[in-house]
Amino acid sequence: MHNESSRTAVLVWDLPLRVFHWVLAGSFVGAFLTAESERWRDVHVVLGYTVLAMVAFRLLWGVFGTRYARFSALSLSPRRALAYLRSLRSRRPEHHVGHNPAGSVAIYALLALAAGTALTGLAAFADGGGKWLGELHEGVANAMLAMVIVHIAGVVVGSLAHRENLAAGMLTGRKRAAPGAGISQPRRFVAATLIGLVVGFWTGLIPTPGLELQQTLISITSPAHAGVHAGRHDD
Repeated sequence: MHNESSRTAVLVWDLPLRVFHWVLAGSFVGAFLTAESERWRDVHVVLGYTVLAMVAFRLLWGVFGTRYARFSALSLSPRRALAYLRSLRSRRPEHHVGHNPAGSVAIYALLALAAGTALTGLAAFADGGGKWLGELHEGVANAMLAMVIVHIAGVVVGSLAHRENLAAGMLTGRKRAAPGAGISQPRRFVAATLIGLVVGFWTGLIPTPGLELQQTLISITSPAHAGVHAGRHDD
């Protein structure tokens, strides 16, 4: 830990990590909002595949990523998490360049719940809508939503305690830290590749099991596509 006066804005979060964060967040929100709609069913499925792909990427990036993205930088200690939370009540709370211990525990939980939500959803889709699978999927998704709310609350509390906009850091990649504590490269090529994979899912260039090869998010939200689903439902 360093004095406030010695800190400056340094690059902490690499670009692939930031792409992962916002794509996962947007895909989960989109999937949650389309969960009960027959017309938007295929959008829901595509977003579910995207969530699963993001989790797979994060597992790889936790091993091969930059310093603060690696799992070695993420504490999985409830004792340290509680100590950090207690420090938030003091005038000088613990400062961590990367994820704090409480945030690290939340990340593990979010990854597990995201994987569980996607896998149970895809299993229910493959099973043709089995009731128990659907209920399990809904339960895990609700648990994921609750964890997301806890995560957002933690970001707000942490931002106030440290007098630093932590959410903005996940956009710019920068946080206040001692000079030299940041990472050297944003890893733009990896980020571009990740974006390309996401676009591939959303445009149908990368086929998704159970959906037509050339379907895209635009085509499956069109009125014509909605009519096809209506016809299937009537049958």
